[in-house]
Parts: sequence; C-alpha cells; structure tokens
Amino acid sequence: MTKGVAELFDWNKSFIEVQFPVSKASKESYKERKAGSGQTLTGLGKWWGRKPLILVRAALLGLLMPASDNPKKDMEIFLKILTMDEEGLWLRKKQSIPIKEIYENLSEEERERYFENNDGKITYKSNITRKEKEQLQRLVFNRLSYDEKLKYCVRPEEIDNLPESEWQVINQHLGTNAKSLQELVRELGKKRFGKVPVVGDCFAGGGSVPFEAARMGFDVYASDLNPIAMLLTWAALNILGSSEEEIESLKKFQEKIFELADKQITEWGIEHNEQGHRANAYLYCNETICPECGWRVPLAPSWIVGKGTKTVAILKENSETKSFDIEIKSNATVEEMELAEKMATVKDSSLVCPHCKVSTPIAAIRKDRIKEDGSVEYGLRRWEAHEFLPRPDDVFQERLYCIRYETQDGKRYYTAPTEEDLKREEKVVNLLKERFYEWQEKGYIPNSMIEEGEKTNEPVRTRGWSYWHQLFNPRQLLVHGLLMELIDKHAKTEKEKVVGLLGINKCCDWNSKLCRWDNSYEKSIQTYYNQALNTIYNYSSRPIVFLQSSWILDLNSYFLTKFATIKLSDARSIKNMSDIWLTDPPYADAINYHELSEFFLAWAKKMLLDVFPDWYADSKRALAIKGTGESFKQSMVEVYKNLADHMPDNGMQIIMFTHQNVSVWADLALILWVAGLRVTAAWNIATETDASGIKQGNYVKGTVILVLRKQTSEETAYLDEIYPEIESEVQSQIDIMRALDDKEEPNFSDTDYLLAAYAASLKVLTSYKKIEDIDIQYELSKTRLQGEESPIEKIINEAVKIAYDYIIPKGFDSYTWKMLTPEERFYIKGLDLEKEGIYQLGAYQELAKGFGVKEYRELLASTKANNARLKTALEFGMRGLGSSDKFSNTIVRNVLAALHQAIKAEDTTKGRNWLKNELPNYWNQRSIIIEILEYISALGNIKTMPHWKEEAKYARLLAELVKNDGV
Repeated sequence: MTKGVAELFDWNKSFIEVQFPVSKASKESYKERKAGSGQTLTGLGKWWGRKPLILVRAALLGLLMPASDNPKKDMEIFLKILTMDEEGLWLRKKQSIPIKEIYENLSEEERERYFENNDGKITYKSNITRKEKEQLQRLVFNRLSYDEKLKYCVRPEEIDNLPESEWQVINQHLGTNAKSLQELVRELGKKRFGKVPVVGDCFAGGGSVPFEAARMGFDVYASDLNPIAMLLTWAALNILGSSEEEIESLKKFQEKIFELADKQITEWGIEHNEQGHRANAYLYCNETICPECGWRVPLAPSWIVGKGTKTVAILKENSETKSFDIEIKSNATVEEMELAEKMATVKDSSLVCPHCKVSTPIAAIRKDRIKEDGSVEYGLRRWEAHEFLPRPDDVFQERLYCIRYETQDGKRYYTAPTEEDLKREEKVVNLLKERFYEWQEKGYIPNSMIEEGEKTNEPVRTRGWSYWHQLFNPRQLLVHGLLMELIDKHAKTEKEKVVGLLGINKCCDWNSKLCRWDNSYEKSIQTYYNQALNTIYNYSSRPIVFLQSSWILDLNSYFLTKFATIKLSDARSIKNMSDIWLTDPPYADAINYHELSEFFLAWAKKMLLDVFPDWYADSKRALAIKGTGESFKQSMVEVYKNLADHMPDNGMQIIMFTHQNVSVWADLALILWVAGLRVTAAWNIATETDASGIKQGNYVKGTVILVLRKQTSEETAYLDEIYPEIESEVQSQIDIMRALDDKEEPNFSDTDYLLAAYAASLKVLTSYKKIEDIDIQYELSKTRLQGEESPIEKIINEAVKIAYDYIIPKGFDSYTWKMLTPEERFYIKGLDLEKEGIYQLGAYQELAKGFGVKEYRELLASTKANNARLKTALEFGMRGLGSSDKFSNTIVRNVLAALHQAIKAEDTTKGRNWLKNELPNYWNQRSIIIEILEYISALGNIKTMPHWKEEAKYARLLAELVKNDGV
C-alpha cells in the first residue's frame, strides 16, 4: 500500500458531510442532461426524473471518501477522481478549440507571434509547428472558465480510466493502492465498512443509482414497486453489463426483427404508393359535427403542416356532404401560411366552425354537464373492449388528411390521401381485424382496461377510450403487434425478449394517437414529452421505417459488478441490508409514475411474466407512495424506518428530492426524525438550467442531496435551548463553505448558503432524540391551513434569517450591514440576485421572507415570474419619498433619490446637495452612504445588469464627492 496520510482521516465523517463541489457538479449534471437521447440510460426507454449519473457518482464517492484535516486537499483529490480538475478536464477534451477562440484568448504579443490577421481572416503563421498548435490548445484551454471548457469535453463517465500518474497522487493522499475507480471504491469500502459496500435503492426507477453504483464497483441492491421501473433497471444492469460479443448479438437480433417486420409490411403493400414511393409520415385529425350548422368539421389548432417546406392544409367546403375536403399545398404563399394559422378549427378548447363561424366549447360538444353536487359528468360513451375504431355515430371521428412520401432518390413531398391511399387504410383495418383477437390473447397488443386516475382519466373523459389499445390507431396497432409477434417467435434468450420489450415501449412512446406533429421541424413528437397523457386533435403516425430509430436501442457494453440483487418489491417490506441507501423517493412529486407507466405495462404484461415468472404485471397503484397527505407521510416513515433498520450503525443514506419550500422540508424532517435518522449535510445541485448560468432561477430548482445517518442520541432538549445552537451551526457552516470556496470559479452562491441554513437547522433538530415542545406524531398527522407555520417551519425560517444576517454582500462591513433596515438589506441582496442573473419572482419572495419584509413589490420594476428585478434609481424617480412605507425614508432610498437628481441634472453636486439637505444626520452617516454608492458603482461592470450602467457611473462620481466633502 502507498504510504499516505490515512491516519489523519476521520472515518466517522464523510467528505460530503463537510463539503461538496456544488457548482461543478451542477454544470456536469446539466451537460449530461443536455445530451438528451445520448445519455447512457435514456436509450433503454422512457422513465421520468432519472437522476444524472455524474450526480450519483459524485454523491456515492462523497459518502465513501473520508474527511481529512486538509479539506482543500480533499477537494483537490475528489475532483481529480471525478476528472473535474484541470488535468481531468484536459483528459476529457475531445474537440479542438476553434482558431478564432484561440486568437481571442491570447495577448497581443502572443497573437503577433502565432497568427496572421488579414482583414479579419485569421490564420496560423506558416512556420507554426503542429506541436506549437497543440501547446496553444492547452494554453487557451487552461484560460477558459469551467463552463467554456465543458463545451470541448466528453462527460466524466466517457473516460475509461485515469493515467497512472493521477492514481499516484490519489493514492498518496488516501493511503490506497488503486489503479481504477472500481479498485478505489473497494479499498475505501473495506476501510470504512470492512467489506465491499452494498449500495441500495428501493425507488430504482430508471436505474441511475444501481447502474452507476455497479459501474463504480459497489455491490448493488435494487428494487421498485413498479414492473416497468424494474424492467429498465434489470436492463441497465444485465443488458448494458453484457460482454461486447453479447451486445453485438443483441443488436443483430434487433436488426433481424426489424428486417422481418419491414419485409412483411412491404409484402402487405400498406406503406408504398403506386409509384413505389414510401410513406414516412401520416397525419390524422379528429372530426366532429358542428351543433350550429350540422357540418362535419376537421379539428386542428393549426393547418400549417410544415413551416420549412411552407406546406399547408386548405379546407374546402363540400356542400353536398356538408363537410370539408382537405387540399395539401407546399410552397404556399405568405398569405396562405397566415390563413392556415388563422383557420384553426380548435381555439381555447372550443370548436370554431369555418362554415357558420360559430364557436362552441368542446365540453358542450362532448355533452359534459355539471351535476348538483358540483362534480362533472362526462358525456362521451365508453369504447368497448373489441373496438379500435370510432362508431359512425361517435362524437369524434378520425381522418387521415395528409401523407408525406419519400421517393427512391430521397426526395420528400406531402400529399392529401388519394383513393388508393384510403384503400390502403382499409387494408390496414382488415389486416388488424384478422389478427385482433388472437394477438390480444397472445399479449401482442393490449387488452387491459384503463384504470381511473389523475392522469389516466384524460383519455377516457376527452375521447371515451376505455382500453389501452384505443390510444393507438389501426396502423399503429398492426405495426406494434407485428413486432411483438416476431419477438415471441424469434427471441431465444431472456435478454433478447427484454430488448424486444424495451424496443416496443420506445415505439409506443413515439407512435401513438398522443404524438403531436411539430410543424416547425416537420417531425413527430413523442407521447411523453411531459408527464401526462395528452389527448390531441391532430396527431402523427410513423411508418415502420421511421420507427427504426426507436426500435434499435443504443446498446453499449459497460464493466459492472456482478454482485447485484434485483427485486420487484415494496420499499416497506425490504429485508436486504445495505451499507449505503441512496434513494430518490416520490416526495412532494407531481409525477404519477404508477399511472403513466401503465401505458407501457399494457403492452409488456404477458411477455414480462414469461421472462420473469416470479414478478407481477400490474403497477400496484394501491401500494404506490404518492407525494401528498397524511397516509403518504406515514408511508414514508415506514419506508425510511425500514431502511434505517436495514443498514449498519455506521451506514449512511442520501435522499435526493426537489426543494419545493419550507413546508416540504419541515415535513421531510419530521418523517426522517420519526424514522430514526438524523441530517448531517445538504447540498443543492442545479440540473435544469443553462451551464452558462447554472445558478439561474430560485434555489427551488435542482436536486437536493440530503445526507443522513442513524439517530443514536438519547438526549432531549427544549426549543429555546436549541436556537443558539442553530445560530452557531448556521454561521459555522457558512464559514466553512466560504473558507473552501474557489475565488476564481466560485462554488457557492447565496442560495447555497441559505440551503446550508436549512440543513444546519435540521442537523441540530434531528441530533436530539426528542424536543419537548414538539409532538412529532401530532405534527405528522396534522392538516395545516394555508399559511399556517409548523414548529419545524419556524425553526427553519429562523435559521434562514440568521443566514441572511450573516451573509454580508461584498463591499459592506458587518457594522454597516447591521445598521441597515430589513428593507434596505432586502434591496441590496436583491441586487446580488441580479448579479447572478436570477430573475425569478420566487427568489425575491424567499428573500423577503428571510428578512421579514412584508411589503416589497413596490421595490420591483417587474413582477413577472421569470423577469422579476428591482427598480433602478431612475425608475424610482422621486416617487414615494417621505411616505409611510418602511423603505421610503431609509438611507438607501435617499441615495437612490440623490442619484436620480444627479443623473437628471447631469451634475453630481445636485445629488450631494440632496443628501445634505434631506438626509438627517448626513455628516455622521457619510461612511454608510459611501459604501452604498461604491456598491452601486460596481454594478456597471456586471453583464447581467446593463440597466444600472448610468447609475453606476454617477454613483462612482458621487461617492468621491461625498468622500471629499468638507464641513
């Protein structure tokens, strides 16, 4: 073993309990998110809310790695292991920096040495060698910000291993002898737990945690209540954990099934026209009878088919049939494009009849009615099990109105369906009729009823569809059913069957009656573009050739641990021990996983049980933990008490959840407290915003990593005793974060410090067995009125106030800061938000809450949700001065008035005179005035605050004038 400093480590404290690279982890997580379908696990199929793999990797490493007495070195090593340090980023750099960017990041002397610049055309000098060009790449790369570097880098998971030289540095610090991440995990695991640790996840979902833990070298336990979640997790561990040879074999199996399906469909002749051109998109719409004039109206919110090709659908009245013929025209004029948009027959949930021009609510057409008890009775008839087409007298009919064909040489064109096209539609229906009952019996197409639910009610009430197969038209059912039949006939192994099922799930997601047609990009949009089953009035259907990208999964081989236990199980009944539990529970979560997954489960049921006979094939809705209400809280207590019981005394947990508000935190604190767990740290990782502005938005965005250990204390305390402890803990946590922060690339912002205050309050609270003033069971069961604070919420809010008072903006000393009123501090910290590019109204609401400011909207120039910001001096003008509100008579408000006077008069003496004449005790308050002016003067250099440029300029001049003012 390499001689290191292991004896200096505190094995009772993990790295993540002391520090965490919040900013870098956020940027890496966002980069992974932006990879879209290129992410490692998304290629296996749809699941909602998968956590980024780099976030899982960083969290697990943070738990396993001990904290030493040298936190700066710990961070350096932590980043090195994750390839997030300077050397790691260079290792991950796979794209060359463009010559223009290199030029822009060099000094004048360097530019003259390496480049020719002829009228803006930049080229290397002829004598520059390849080696010098490579050196320039490294030189400029090192000068880029972290965000800019990431543009040229692959993701950390795409690097197989670190160079030996890097492992020497890591081993020297950790006292290990590892040559790979897997070896390091096992060595550190044995030091901490005496064995290779087991990472457990009882809400496995799409498999991010089990997969990444297995890739890191941990042993794994994975379970979920939902069969589709476990199918994806099983595939992540077993399919992606296959050898290169097996992966190639599975790819060939997919290709074989697709080729057989393509051949059969070609033989049926249902996708080729008379010229041999093949369809690559079908567009359908609903039709209904206008109750005013009796005409049959095709429904669509726009009749623009393609913006790029300028293709429109033109409605033409047919008085004989009292309906509309639809003509398809490409290369339409500007006027025709505008008319196609205006001629929408569905607007604001109403039918707009192009014949009689009368607008009728769709709800009225469906014959929905309000009953005496206030509930709604929906008017559509429920489709029966054997139906896959509407009856002639149904409210909504379905109509093919446009086909896009592709010629043999690759040219595409749109056309209205011809008589021959409609005959092919009839043939599709007949082919399906011949197979329908047999295919349902064999499980090739669904036969299960749609169970009522928050999300599943939508198709039933708005279209009358009662069975899952009715969310697909005959063409879609025929293609998917054919693929299922071929899987059943040709799959020889369980892996081939699983790959087939995942392919079907992806096809269903991209080819249902819920798939919108995007007329901007002229392509079909998947069913689950959000977390709902959205019925639409016009939809697209994909022919087999356009399903190939969905059917052929993106499979790669990864080295994973083979010690993995996978169970379909309720989290409350788990019996397996794990050293680390890392979970992402359905906490304060609006995603109805159990309902949404039934869309896929309807197709997978029979074959799923063939592959996994000991599994069940329903979503277990009754057992699903849903994120609201008393029963949810009690279920969560049961789950986390069970997990605490099934981990060793030195075991650890991480809960990942979306930070909603203080009440969410308060409830979670109670749940974990009752479950026998205590909070040791919390970090917020932004995963949904631009890497260039990763701190954008209120800190409500992103994922909170809550670190937990077993509750071992028997101590009891009173509320009044713990407040001083909370104050000390909040200040201590902020001090530690500030001391560790990177001055060049700040890791923490105010929002992170405030989150630390949340965590600090919970750390103190949950460190006690009992708080005499809080009845935990009563608080858990109580239903609160809106705006009513629980005792835990009060504690958290008090911690936030402490943090706000402690986080002093740059440019102010602590004495001046304490002298300012809450309204003044709110205003200045609000300007700090703008510095960070935060314009969310929620951020200002939280700020006001933290400072105890009730009236703050008058200080805002805009109160729009994502465009909120404070008024400048010019926007304030002289309005409100001397009024009764708490801000109008403050020093800050008078400084803003002075700036307004100076700018309007283009004379700083006017501003100084205002302060001398209007501000009481001017001479004794000059130092405060100067600090405020110097703070404002610095705003002129902030890219996100161009609206402060004029005020900043005059603030700098006025500060000098006040400084030099004589008696």
